[in-house]
Amino acid sequence: MEEKYNKLLEILKSCGSLAVAFSGGVDSAFLLYAAKEALNDRVLALTGKAEMVPDRELSEALDFCRSRGIRQRVIGLHALDSEAFAENPPERCYICKKMIFTSFMEAAREEGFSFLAEGSNVDDEGDYRPGLKALKELGVLSPLKAAGLNKAEIRALSKRFGLPTWDKPSYACLASRFPYGERITSEKLKMVDEGEEILRSRGFGQLRVRIHGNIARIELPAGDFARFADEGLRTEIYGEFKKLGFAYTALDLLGYRSGSMNETLK
Repeated sequence: MEEKYNKLLEILKSCGSLAVAFSGGVDSAFLLYAAKEALNDRVLALTGKAEMVPDRELSEALDFCRSRGIRQRVIGLHALDSEAFAENPPERCYICKKMIFTSFMEAAREEGFSFLAEGSNVDDEGDYRPGLKALKELGVLSPLKAAGLNKAEIRALSKRFGLPTWDKPSYACLASRFPYGERITSEKLKMVDEGEEILRSRGFGQLRVRIHGNIARIELPAGDFARFADEGLRTEIYGEFKKLGFAYTALDLLGYRSGSMNETLK
């Protein structure tokens, strides 16, 4: 792990200066920290503000950069203006990443940066991830992957360096909560976001609220099933979800898993 981190620093130093796509998540926070270590002030964080990203994620990203003296630029993104994205086809992530990173590339060039990097790691190769194709087409760098770092190593190193994101639950944009073919709207994005916030306020950590029409399918780690089954808590959550507009609320018996919407593609 130490060798991989040293390799990462060498990769970053070789860029001379670097713009980093920074969401505030575990991977991009670690990459930005390492870039700051390797390049000092020759680093720029680029953060998107969009409907499919909760305000709390943006707030945490702003705090991270502010506390470390990292220059940051927030870019407004309007994915729902794209009919191709809103229709939510299986290649939605490709469409979205192409749009976002094209904007980031333009911003990086405006700021005088020749290279743009993002936080994919070696574990990201396993699932259906059409967005990675867009990154390759645009020439976006993936230094964590190049250094051979996986998620567990990134969390361990983040903890060692005192990063607040070391144990942050994995997160994906709210559009990933929709089954392919179900139209993405601002109203439904808000329902999903507020539903997940309700669960977090009850002490649940790693979770997803998947939306299927007017049905909410909750994914929690299997270890949380017993607590969720408490009649008082379960009834309370059902009532809160009803207020959000969900006619029915269900618990997925397989539990939390990343990319569960891709199971319909297999």
